[in-house]
Amino acid sequence: MKNRIKYLMLMFGSVLLTFPLLLNAQSREEFKKEHFVAEGDTLNYRILYPEDFSMDEEYPLLLFLHGAGERGNDNESQLVHGSDLFLNKENREKFPAIVIFPQAPKEDYWAKVEVKRDTTPFQFDFKNKEKPTRSLDLVMKLMDSVVSKDFVNQDRVYVGGLSMGGMGTYEIIFKKPEMFAAAFAICGGANEEIAEKYPKGFNIWIFHGEKDDIVPPRFSKAMARSINHNGGNAKLSLYPDDNHNSWDSALAEPYLLPWLFSNSKN
Repeated sequence: MKNRIKYLMLMFGSVLLTFPLLLNAQSREEFKKEHFVAEGDTLNYRILYPEDFSMDEEYPLLLFLHGAGERGNDNESQLVHGSDLFLNKENREKFPAIVIFPQAPKEDYWAKVEVKRDTTPFQFDFKNKEKPTRSLDLVMKLMDSVVSKDFVNQDRVYVGGLSMGGMGTYEIIFKKPEMFAAAFAICGGANEEIAEKYPKGFNIWIFHGEKDDIVPPRFSKAMARSINHNGGNAKLSLYPDDNHNSWDSALAEPYLLPWLFSNSKN
């Protein structure tokens, strides 16, 4: 009898442990699978609409760019980091918005950068002023298409990302400076000269872990300095004990979404 009770307790415990995973998997399906095709190229993306979405209303639009580890062609992995923040019931009620998570293929990158991975931290040669990568070019075309819809508030379009996505965030603001009202970049980097083309007064919140041994925090510090020097408004948050996964701390910031969605171009 004791063994049977013990067995039942173990089984019940395993169900409790797996239930949140099943719940996350089910809720992430609220991000609808879509494909954007332009000039023979295809971009996988997931899109989340506000609850009670109406085409007669106007909504903010957020683009989220994932990191290098989530590249692929399954149109799922890009939701590993960040999607739960936007699926949170309270956040959906307070900040009804359209949220897009595109996915870059394994062989491509959001930002134009050469990466050497044979040492740590990795070595980065940013070439943001050059022609965009295939993936970023498709993202920009996708955004042009979605932003043109009547149900998108063109004054409240945002972009954010982590690691490779943080690098893509810096570059897409440079290449589409008229599109975004605000941004956030987590453990990313860029050629700091591109901040010269950022809109005056542009608001961006930058995050980085001081112990990051993959992407050095000096990149975020340099971008914050350059953005502010060129008339932007960069807020920098450094986490003294975080390594590369500073996105855990950044995405847990209670003021991130209130701050982000408070920004408007007009």
